[in-house]
Amino acid sequence: FFAGLLFVPAGRLDWTLGWIYLGIVTGSVVVTWVCLLRWNPELIERRMRLGQGTKTWDKVWTVGYTPVMLAGYIIAGLDARDSVSSLPESLWPLGLVIFIPGWTLLTWSMVVNPFFERTVRIQTDRGHRVIDTGPYAYVRHPGYVGYLGWVLSAPILLASAWSMIPALLAVVGIAIRTALEDRTLRAELPGYAEYATRVRYRLIPGVW
Repeated sequence: FFAGLLFVPAGRLDWTLGWIYLGIVTGSVVVTWVCLLRWNPELIERRMRLGQGTKTWDKVWTVGYTPVMLAGYIIAGLDARDSVSSLPESLWPLGLVIFIPGWTLLTWSMVVNPFFERTVRIQTDRGHRVIDTGPYAYVRHPGYVGYLGWVLSAPILLASAWSMIPALLAVVGIAIRTALEDRTLRAELPGYAEYATRVRYRLIPGVW
């Protein structure tokens, strides 16, 4: 499916950057999977289904966010076909520099946090508690920070300037979800308000 998002709009298979990106994503997913199997295997199964009690606002957010996320790859494929807004391929290493730390932080967050489900809910059925170790000792939502590295690196790795538009919209969407999730946790998860006084920033230390 992911390959189709890239190569069907591109209309060709001789797109080197597309294949390289597909390889990077595949490799990173495999490594993340292995890490979870080793340190947090239950999370794999939890992330493959919608948890009971998922917040309605998060369902609405997902419906709005998904097309934005998919659009970035489709536009990159169209760019590869028509070369309308190609970025210099010399910028490719910059994309990798953004992607690798982002993916590492995202994986680390998933390994440390047994409650890192796909949707926002208070997991009372699993003894939901505050996680304040690993990257959570520095920001309250490190997984989102890591994911943003993934999102922002894609237009550069695929050399598509136009795909930066949905990438930036995705950043706005993640910021909105972060704020809503943080508000939910403050109101409903015991100990989170106190944790928020110790770890002051949601995403970027010293900023927000």
